[in-house]
Amino acid sequence: MRDDGALMAETGGSDRTGPVIEASGLGLTFQTADGPVRALTGVDLAIGRGEFVSFIGPSGCGKTTFLRCVAALEEPTEGRLSVNGMSADAARRARAYGYVFQAAGLYPWRTIAGNVQLPLEIMGYPKAERAERVRKVLELVELSGFGNKFPWQLSGGMQQRASIARALAFDADILLMDEPFGALDEIVRDRLNEELLKLWNRTGKTILFVTHSIPEAVYLSTRIVVMSPRPGRITDVIESPLPRERPLEIRDSREFLEIAHRVREGLRAGHAYEV
Repeated sequence: MRDDGALMAETGGSDRTGPVIEASGLGLTFQTADGPVRALTGVDLAIGRGEFVSFIGPSGCGKTTFLRCVAALEEPTEGRLSVNGMSADAARRARAYGYVFQAAGLYPWRTIAGNVQLPLEIMGYPKAERAERVRKVLELVELSGFGNKFPWQLSGGMQQRASIARALAFDADILLMDEPFGALDEIVRDRLNEELLKLWNRTGKTILFVTHSIPEAVYLSTRIVVMSPRPGRITDVIESPLPRERPLEIRDSREFLEIAHRVREGLRAGHAYEV
């Protein structure tokens, strides 16, 4: 099995007291055949341990690009970015995060348990430990008893829960979620929003969540980052006064509607920037 301690020593360890994720003057310009495309510019943001931060903005505003920078899947061309007190690439090698995409991305020839344990196999966990971790995370996402099923035997919502379980299997402190419920119908989406909040409360993980839905962003988040059209920049960061325990009915409350109004105004203000 791999030696995480050696890797952490090699990369300088993680800072348990500072921000989990910190961006300063972050920018990213893609070079294309039609010329440079500026995806992000001047992003300053610090995210503390245990926060649930949603990113909302129009398509192409850099929400996913920011997550990909955190995951070291893209390399910023400007500014600085740290994850757990180290570079994004070092954090990737230290397996500091799990990533949940919009599509569940489960291999159809593997059972649900087989899909969930795949990253553990790659990391070299022993068979017995893999089985125990899979059991625990399937229980966490309320899929106990479905480990021997194949993806095609599960609903879309259950497949997405399996995808979340896979991202949780190696117990990373950070969970990156890129519109994980965007393709689901409203009833299933509401149910998974409730379950995700419960999971966040139980695990205390730091969650970065990309969405196009104002109600979803307001319902889930401790903070909401509103972004402008390309080049993506932050137009507002909204602190939520809502309690951690949030029944769906809270969406009818005055506080909820006031936050949603501010998010909507922030999205409108973003269009005032020249693109």
